[in-house]
Amino acid sequence: MAKTIENEKPSLGKIEIAPEVIEVIASIATTDIKGVSHMQSVFNKNSLEKFGKKNFGKGIKVDIKDEGIYINVYCTFDYGTKISETARKVQSEIKQALNTMTALTPKEVNVHIVNIHFQ
Repeated sequence: MAKTIENEKPSLGKIEIAPEVIEVIASIATTDIKGVSHMQSVFNKNSLEKFGKKNFGKGIKVDIKDEGIYINVYCTFDYGTKISETARKVQSEIKQALNTMTALTPKEVNVHIVNIHFQ
């Protein structure tokens, strides 16, 4: 299900953004954060389609519902990282990147720390 952006001005048509685009934007924003070691793969019903393709949205699951966009981030943090600060930074960076690039604001950005990476 794609997210449609409505424009109040007379328009030339509609703009639809696929969930995969939101996944890529969120993934790029997350991997640039100090303390995030890497993203964890998310297996869902669409994963079989992605075998053999490079998955740029790795570690991100996007749910688009009537009430808003819900983003779940699955990542591994480096040992010694302040988890609460880094998780808030992940939420903030994803929200900012998505708003800047698409003018969309997610309803929720949930960070799931699935592992700790030891140096």
